[in-house]
Amino acid sequence: MRSEGQVRFIRISGQLQRRAAAGAVVLALAWVVTLGWAGISSLLATWHHDDLLDREAKVASAESRVAVYRKDIGKVADDIARRQAFIEALVRTHVGDLPEDSRAGETVSDSRREAGRTIDKVSAAVPEAAPLARMEARQLAFVEGLTRLADRRSASAEQAIRKLGLDPRGMLAAMDDRRAQGGPLLRLATSADGSLDPRFRRLGLSLARMDALQRGLQGIPQVLPASLQFISSGFGYRADPIDGGAAFHPGLDFRGPIGAPIYAAAKGRVSFVGRRSGYGNCVEITHGNGLVTRYAHMSAFRTRLDRTVDAGEVIGAIGSTGRSTGPHLHFEVRIHDQPVNPRPFLEVAPHVLEEARGPLRSRKQ
Repeated sequence: MRSEGQVRFIRISGQLQRRAAAGAVVLALAWVVTLGWAGISSLLATWHHDDLLDREAKVASAESRVAVYRKDIGKVADDIARRQAFIEALVRTHVGDLPEDSRAGETVSDSRREAGRTIDKVSAAVPEAAPLARMEARQLAFVEGLTRLADRRSASAEQAIRKLGLDPRGMLAAMDDRRAQGGPLLRLATSADGSLDPRFRRLGLSLARMDALQRGLQGIPQVLPASLQFISSGFGYRADPIDGGAAFHPGLDFRGPIGAPIYAAAKGRVSFVGRRSGYGNCVEITHGNGLVTRYAHMSAFRTRLDRTVDAGEVIGAIGSTGRSTGPHLHFEVRIHDQPVNPRPFLEVAPHVLEEARGPLRSRKQ
């Protein structure tokens, strides 16, 4: 140390230096901890404040959403009502008005009275949900009306089938035939718990029954395979045209020029295309329920095996192949491989089936 022209020296031992350094470090650490704790306290206070604000915001948001939902229930109900009205309009246009009254023997429920009481209870307990309750009642009434319509169509189809001498039970048996079926399990559900409302279950069964009978009607011969004016031989016993002896003729013969078109008498699947002994070039169409139509002596085929054909579709051309004395179509109707007279089908079926379809066809036209 220099003082008044003199220089003095102060010696500090190593031990004292270490003590002084340690004290400085302790003071520095204390200062850092003090500042750090102040910062952490400030940060914690900020976080706590933000958490309170966030929770308050969530409470405010939930309360506002409840208010919005209460306000929008009417709008939601209006949207559903408009969609339901659109569906009902489509049904009326393409099918007809749904019956509201029950007939004797029908098992369809009528929930209108109970639905009215439900609407009153819901309106009293949850006023904002009253439009939804009314919409639910309307929907159930629509389902019941559609079930009645399907049942009446089924009854009409059964009556028509019996008029043609056939048994509708064979067609309905196809509903329970589970052979050669499969696929992923996708259960139907109309409730949040996965259950199916009994009224919807009843509708499904009625529609399945109607569909089976309608498909059965489509498979009944109803279109002339050739011109009825040129039937050259009828069904039953006759003198054989080749050897003159008594013989049984299992079908109808339609005389016509070679190459004239042959039409499918009903909708079905082509189950045979080729030659058969005595029949020559032959096509067979399977219509389900044991019913098959056979077309013989063709000069040409206009279809192929396993093809689905519609009633009136061209499937071949008239010829004289096989055991034949001239160009004609030999036409058979077979039920469980037993030949039956095709004439009643071709003459009566169009009128009977027209009556059975009645409202549906008139609406589509």
